[in-house]
Amino acid sequence: MDLRYDVPQRAAGGGRGSANASPALGAQSRRRKIPPRPADFKLQIIIIGSRGVGKTSLMERFTDDTFCEACKSTVGVDFKIKTVELRGKKIRLQIWDTAGQERFNSITSAYYRGAKGIVLVYDITKLESFDDLPKWMKMIDKYASEEAELLLVGNKLDCESDRIISRQQGERFASRISGMRFCEASAKDNFNVDEIFLKLVDDIISKMPLELPNKELSNSVLSLQPEPEVPPELPPPRMRCC
Repeated sequence: MDLRYDVPQRAAGGGRGSANASPALGAQSRRRKIPPRPADFKLQIIIIGSRGVGKTSLMERFTDDTFCEACKSTVGVDFKIKTVELRGKKIRLQIWDTAGQERFNSITSAYYRGAKGIVLVYDITKLESFDDLPKWMKMIDKYASEEAELLLVGNKLDCESDRIISRQQGERFASRISGMRFCEASAKDNFNVDEIFLKLVDDIISKMPLELPNKELSNSVLSLQPEPEVPPELPPPRMRCC
């Protein structure tokens, strides 16, 4: 017989395992896995702003703690999921990254209405991205809920030597919008990124009835309809800052 093909015979009762197998192993294999606790709240957040201001980089830094130097422009919309815990509640965030090009406005506008938080981003080294802010505010007024929390972010703080827009300019713009917070951040250096998102979520949750578990706070993006053409009336402005 060719010993190369001589396969040892299975011991008696082989299908049932060895009689010497540890009982503990069998018990462990039968142990059920404990399912993760479901989220208490589900929130939709959108990131808007002109092309190249770093919207995708902010999202990916917050959700995956990664940064890409040569990040491609977003086409239409993209999203990431991240679960956080605040105020003793588990919160599942669906963060939508929208394209900054005007030709995608008809697509991205559908995502405003379901958003509980809106992050408006500009590049502190590009004047045109700051000058575009009123245009983005018109989009917010037209499509977003009046209850949405607003956050203005001056990104690319790592390029301080190339700064064109001062912090004071960003603060003044935010102070004219009711309820809008303002912060500066750097997705590249991971400066202030977690803080701005978590503070935004905390502002949203602070207004929610926390005693109601598993409350669905965001609508399905498939059923979104634009708001009426008339922008909502805003209350008198008040200054808020991170």
